[in-house]
Amino acid sequence: MLFRKQWKLDNDSNVGFSRLWRRYISMPGRAVVDMAAKDGELRVFIVAGEVSGDSIGSRLMASLKKHCSVPTHFSGVGGSMMSRQGLNSLFPMEHISVMGIWELLPHLNNFRLKLKETVEAAFLFQPHVVVTVDSKGFSFRLLKQLRANYSQRGLVSPVHFHYVAPSFWAWRGGEARLKGLAEFVDQVFCILPNEEEVCKSNGLDATFVGHPILEDIVYPNSGKDVSPCEWKVDGDCEDFRSKNAIPAGTTVISLLPGSRLQEVTRMLPIFANTMELLKESFPELMSVIHVAPNQHVEKYITEVVHKWPVPVLLLPGGSPKLKYDAFSASRVALCASGTVALELQLARLPCIVAYRAHFLTEWFIRYKAKISYISLPNILLDSAVIPEALFEECTPTKLAPLLMKLIHDRGPREEQIIAAEKIIRLLYPSEMTNLLQQDSRLRFPDCTPSMIAASTILHYVKSR
Repeated sequence: MLFRKQWKLDNDSNVGFSRLWRRYISMPGRAVVDMAAKDGELRVFIVAGEVSGDSIGSRLMASLKKHCSVPTHFSGVGGSMMSRQGLNSLFPMEHISVMGIWELLPHLNNFRLKLKETVEAAFLFQPHVVVTVDSKGFSFRLLKQLRANYSQRGLVSPVHFHYVAPSFWAWRGGEARLKGLAEFVDQVFCILPNEEEVCKSNGLDATFVGHPILEDIVYPNSGKDVSPCEWKVDGDCEDFRSKNAIPAGTTVISLLPGSRLQEVTRMLPIFANTMELLKESFPELMSVIHVAPNQHVEKYITEVVHKWPVPVLLLPGGSPKLKYDAFSASRVALCASGTVALELQLARLPCIVAYRAHFLTEWFIRYKAKISYISLPNILLDSAVIPEALFEECTPTKLAPLLMKLIHDRGPREEQIIAAEKIIRLLYPSEMTNLLQQDSRLRFPDCTPSMIAASTILHYVKSR
């Protein structure tokens, strides 16, 4: 109940949007866009270290290009999606994509070298704005060293934004760590309700922009005569089955083993053995493995699936339409912990969340975590709506019965579908719909988290 109280499942979190829109309409002082106009271009140094961050970063880049009145140029680190928006990454994003504490140790030296390279590149680029997306281990070190670099040279630092507030609410002592961030982070973009309020109470400027997952539902649902909480992403089941020659009557299970190599190598064998157990109950069984756009992950999965126990289809990442088409053709999903649990909720596809890590990392999580769940839908609702198989419970003999129950039992399936509406209501405050109706200048495509973040960047006023 502690977490439920913290998020206040009511309309209190909506006030941030009203303040934000009023800020757009009347913004005093010298904004970032004014500084860019003086130089004839806006230079943005942007860094993402995960596939989810690559998606967030690419959408932010597109919004900045769309709304900035001068040419926008980017430098930094990102993946394939950010490269399509014009980023020539300093090095492959996978070089800094490491999850966990003990898992980082073998990569520590390379991590330091890439950090040094990134700081130097950022300084040479002379950006007006620096944006880091999630990956707080790398991001905060980068921002801290870059701010110190400018200070030592007696230069005015660019504005620092961090997109996705650290999950302070999940860890003991997490809120206290926010106080020191204000020294090198000018503003945080929060994706969950009430994060803005807590950040500001700890001296860290913040703006609630909404969860990035909302980007997937704004466009396909704009203009529909339904409330946002009823929005969903509809895939084309028949087209997907037809194009991939999936026989009628085949039970399709979507498998999402993660986006980082170390988690995929840990989770995929567990998923394979789970499929081995299930094929006894489902003779016509097929698995669709969603492959993250990570070159190391792609190579690993391609090499191991030739031993897969049931027919398998590899689905390349990076295409929301293809992903949601596969979801619509699936009966259930089995996924590693991450943003994908929310994506499955938007598609109304029931799922099981699984998670394993190095035993020392698992011990640290048990010791430091102050919440009962690991998947965001369960955290937001303070209820085990989505079954979780964590740590030593994450075994094929545990997962197979959970999936069978989800396939055959309508009760848990319907419970997850109903929960999806509650989650969207939390992540997309109803006041945004009211603003759309009241202000003719606003349109659905403009009410996305990336647009709100881009507008905040362009109109940000330095107080120092």
